[in-house]
Amino acid sequence: MFSRLFAPRATAHAHCDLPCGVYDPAQARLEAESVKATQEKYQANEDAHFRARAIIIKEQRAEAVKHHISVLWSDYFKAPHFEKYPQLHQLVNDTLKAASAAKASTDPATGQALLDLIAEVDKIFWETKQG
Repeated sequence: MFSRLFAPRATAHAHCDLPCGVYDPAQARLEAESVKATQEKYQANEDAHFRARAIIIKEQRAEAVKHHISVLWSDYFKAPHFEKYPQLHQLVNDTLKAASAAKASTDPATGQALLDLIAEVDKIFWETKQG
């Protein structure tokens, strides 16, 4: 009886997780900026408790970068994008690897390398929005 009472009355279907147009590499960039800033703060502070907290935050933000880039790759970019930008698969892979490297490092250079790759993804993303 309860199953019939609470059964859905309509089924909805969507072609993506979110409404079109909400994708933006800016989410990944903001998280990567946090990674780099946290790496810089880690380097500038000798307090063990501060450093432990910085590592936790940096690793969380780097994981968020990986999530946002993965969503762009799997949900936003489509076959025509990969045809027009044959380097896109490798760029996304390199960006994900850079996020992992930044997650594992306290060197701000890894954070900057991640930001540089996100900038390349961002450039392609906005080109796809224009055409």
